[in-house]
Amino acid sequence: MGALSFGAPLVLAGLLALPAIWWLLRLTPPRPQTETFPPLRILERVLRREETPARSPWWLTLLRLLLAALVILALAAPILNPRESALSGNGPVVVMLDNGWASARDWDDRRSAAEDLLREAGKAGRPVSLVLTAEDAGNDTAPVEAATALERLAAAEPRPIASDRAAAATRLSSVLGAQSGASIAYLSDGLDGGGMEAAAETLRALAPSQVILYAPPVGTLAGLTRAENATDALVVNAVRPEGETGPATYQLRALDAQEREIGRAPLAFAAGATTAQARFTIPVELRNDVARIERDGINDAASVRLVDDSFQRRRVALVSGEAADLAQPLLSPLYYITRALEPFADLVRAGSADLGTAIPALVEQRPSVIVLADIGVLPDAATQALNGFLENGGTLVRFAGPRLAASTAEDPLVPVRLRGGERQLGGAISWSEPQRVAPIADGSPFAGITVPADVTVSRQILAEPSADLSDRTWASLADGTPIVTAAARGAGTIVLFHTTAEATWSNLPISGAFVDMLRRIVSLSRGAVGTDGGTAETSLPPYRVMDGTARLVQPGPDIRPLVLADGAAPLPSLQNPPGLYGTAEGYRALNLLETDAVLRPLPALDLGAPIATRAYGTAGATDLTPWLFAGAVALFALDALALLWLHGGFARLRRGFGRRAAPAALVLGLSLAAAIGTQSERAHAQDTPSPAAMATQGLEGVDAARAIEATETTHLAYVETGDAATDEISRQGLDGLSQYIASKTALEPGKPMPVDIATDELSFYPILYWPIHASAPMPSQEAISRVDAYMKQGGTVLFDVEGDAMGDLSGQTVSAGQRRLRDILADLDIPPLEPVPADHVLTKAFYIMDSFPGRHTGSDLWVESLVRSADAEARPASAGDGVSSIMITSNDFASAWAVDGNGLFVFPTDNADPSQREYAYRAGVNIVMYVLTGNYKADQVHVPALLERLGQ
Repeated sequence: MGALSFGAPLVLAGLLALPAIWWLLRLTPPRPQTETFPPLRILERVLRREETPARSPWWLTLLRLLLAALVILALAAPILNPRESALSGNGPVVVMLDNGWASARDWDDRRSAAEDLLREAGKAGRPVSLVLTAEDAGNDTAPVEAATALERLAAAEPRPIASDRAAAATRLSSVLGAQSGASIAYLSDGLDGGGMEAAAETLRALAPSQVILYAPPVGTLAGLTRAENATDALVVNAVRPEGETGPATYQLRALDAQEREIGRAPLAFAAGATTAQARFTIPVELRNDVARIERDGINDAASVRLVDDSFQRRRVALVSGEAADLAQPLLSPLYYITRALEPFADLVRAGSADLGTAIPALVEQRPSVIVLADIGVLPDAATQALNGFLENGGTLVRFAGPRLAASTAEDPLVPVRLRGGERQLGGAISWSEPQRVAPIADGSPFAGITVPADVTVSRQILAEPSADLSDRTWASLADGTPIVTAAARGAGTIVLFHTTAEATWSNLPISGAFVDMLRRIVSLSRGAVGTDGGTAETSLPPYRVMDGTARLVQPGPDIRPLVLADGAAPLPSLQNPPGLYGTAEGYRALNLLETDAVLRPLPALDLGAPIATRAYGTAGATDLTPWLFAGAVALFALDALALLWLHGGFARLRRGFGRRAAPAALVLGLSLAAAIGTQSERAHAQDTPSPAAMATQGLEGVDAARAIEATETTHLAYVETGDAATDEISRQGLDGLSQYIASKTALEPGKPMPVDIATDELSFYPILYWPIHASAPMPSQEAISRVDAYMKQGGTVLFDVEGDAMGDLSGQTVSAGQRRLRDILADLDIPPLEPVPADHVLTKAFYIMDSFPGRHTGSDLWVESLVRSADAEARPASAGDGVSSIMITSNDFASAWAVDGNGLFVFPTDNADPSQREYAYRAGVNIVMYVLTGNYKADQVHVPALLERLGQ
């Protein structure tokens, strides 16, 4: 049964006055009821008896007596279950106080409990040893007077680290020596750890006469162990003490560096679970601004997770040199790069195939890494944008390929000087075998990545030998040739893979090592201090550190620099508390809990004496004064309402409200109607556009009529050169070819259309015929960049060069037209070229042909070179993967195809035999069918073999 005590018992004598109060209330009648003085009301009451009571009603008297009794009892300060004296004996008193991170939640209560113990020891004249378990060895634990211990306690504060109880008990044992019979009061934080077993053994050796244990409940404790910026959300992991079986839900907040809230997420622990996960579904741009994640309303270090630059989900821009082929994604240069980086990076792709506009637009989005997959020639605008990107600290990753190998110009955006062409390892006419990747050197940024033994490279671009080549090599083949090189450029880095990003030159992209390499590059690009992956020790100065209440403050003089060994940070301590280490430009976050942290409640202790368990704060003792005053206020309110009712106040209020309600309701209704009407008019005015605005709406910058004409049927197009005679020949030639195609095939092309490559939309046309004449004006850089984008988007350009026959594009003796073609191709990102081989699908697209004559017959038709497979000789057709984006000839196709308005041929052919013109038309048909159907014909010739294999 609970005990009851009074802080001011003499006040209870006031209860003796209750009979006198009752007598006064009984003799004092209520005030007579008053009425208005209308004559009729007076006449009505002349014959009525007086009904005013002579004394107060009994229930009102009882109510007032209870009110007086509650006030007297409240002034007496009653306390339910008051605490008794805690200490016994006459030896020294030891107050061992946990002031680690878990004590921050109820620090005021535990300090109040320690103060009560110290004051009680002071009244008894007993010496006191105050031991703080989260302090260092310099903390004084020698017995002192209670007043001195109280001063030390007032200066104590919680620490953002774990308590070291073993060290604290050892310090205590060294100062108490052989003294026994001490009273030990251990004010714990309720958690196990910190060498509790060793501390208990040390305390038992002191042979205490009394042990008092304060052990608070730990059910509401929860620590954040990990924060990950995942693909679709910010994921936070948490842990709570073992043994908690009920479900629990807490709120987490994500804050930026200015402590502005970015988002909230629930942290829900399932029944019986000790771990939980919260997800912040906020955009990646906002997630990258997160600097701190914390439990709402909790101020301990474990409930806060600091993040640094390495946490941010970085943006990676991807640019490919080939047209996207959605039907064959495994052959796309960006497929394996996307699969490797997508889980932990924000990937953005070029919005246009025009590199002159796409790359500057990507740089404006401020990516951390830009990946160029087989880009050979870059426009000047793209080169300038990438140089600025590197100067500002960006990372440029390039992959080799046919386009880069075919580039003969000196490329400033590669880490090493490259040899022209490519090196092929293995094959029918090669003595060499595909090379394996050598083990990664310890000094390489790829150190620690294991490349499987079955990863080989069959083709690569070679680097020119130089004195610093080994320093710039991150990975090499078994024969010592570099496969990955890198070099600093400004504040950024250029990394080059000397093989392709897909599996044509090497099977490295389909290995796990490729994923690790790309992720290591992105990690290095983040600029996170101390995450360089090296083996040397790195020292970071303290920037902001966490105090016991989880606030970031300026570091004091006792905080030491954070030393990272092999990139790993030490455990938090007084010298290195949780916080941020580095500078404002870059820092490393040190958090309290590791990812595998476990919280356990304090176990049963054996300290060598019976243990008396107590609770912090006012738990167990209840002050009744506030409740008594609250009851008195409630009775006073009831008394006031009773008087109002007895004197007719409620009736007068009803009459007054009835007279005022009607006009007030009318005014309110008219006001609401006016407001609703005004708002409706405003909304209508905003939603309805003005006639002028409606008249000006339309397509801007697009010739709608031309777009409709170009897309309603297939049209062959020719490039306007600026020379009227040349353009007329192109028109007549394509017109004649279109008529021939309509007569021989199911395709019925429309009239050929002229195209200005500087202004017109090119994507409407499957093929562009471009006659090259030295007298024609040189197109602008922007126009050539638009053509390059057209080719990357799947279009094909047929260059027909004026001059001598082109037997070898690399020849030194060239005509004026061929020189103009070289000037144009120098600004185009094109792959290696070859004359149409006998097994190319162009030779079988519609007619079976072995040459492609025009008005002349001496020139080859050049197309993109194909990657030959091992069984290429046995295959009836080699299609490649897609359509060649470029064709080059000097056979003057347009003159051979040209017809006038009467259907007569305009120009004679070199040979008087009419079959040459027929073959010229057939060459045109094959070219158009190849452009429109791609490798369809090559697939068809393999149907018998496929059916035979399926039948097996």
